[in-house]
Amino acid sequence: MNTTLYIAIMVIAMLATLALVGGVFYLLVKRYFENQQKQQLLQMKLDERQGTLKAVTPIRLQAYERMALFLERISPNSLVLRCYQPGMDLRLLQGVMTKNIRDEWEHNLSQQVYLGAALWARIREAKDEMINLVNSAAVQLADTDDPTRLAASIFASMADHMPTDEALEAMHKEINELFG
Repeated sequence: MNTTLYIAIMVIAMLATLALVGGVFYLLVKRYFENQQKQQLLQMKLDERQGTLKAVTPIRLQAYERMALFLERISPNSLVLRCYQPGMDLRLLQGVMTKNIRDEWEHNLSQQVYLGAALWARIREAKDEMINLVNSAAVQLADTDDPTRLAASIFASMADHMPTDEALEAMHKEINELFG
């Protein structure tokens, strides 16, 4: 009986050891596969992000191009040349110029999705400053004045401060930070 008891204790000890080793092995294998699954999910997210960046980057660059064009189109040189028609009076030129700025703005509103908030705010400020500049220059002139005086007044007001140029500089800075 002693031998039987001894064998039974040995079998129980071996089974307990085997269960302990099996449990540890199970936990290690489970942790390994969980880590593998996490790595695969992380890699899938990284691949998805890279795919998104590949798709969004050209669209984002196009948004910068469109807003650069917007700023160029509302700059005084371009705006006056595009809006002035022989035979216009001063108030008509003022109205056409401010309408042109607003129309350009509305045409490009969706680009804000792709630009940084600070840059978008700076572009909006440039647009507002241009409208205010056209209106304040017009207010200083008589209705009967030649419309070319409006253009001259606008150019004189912007001799040392060109809001569109400042917004373009901010855009260049953001582009360089993102892509440079």
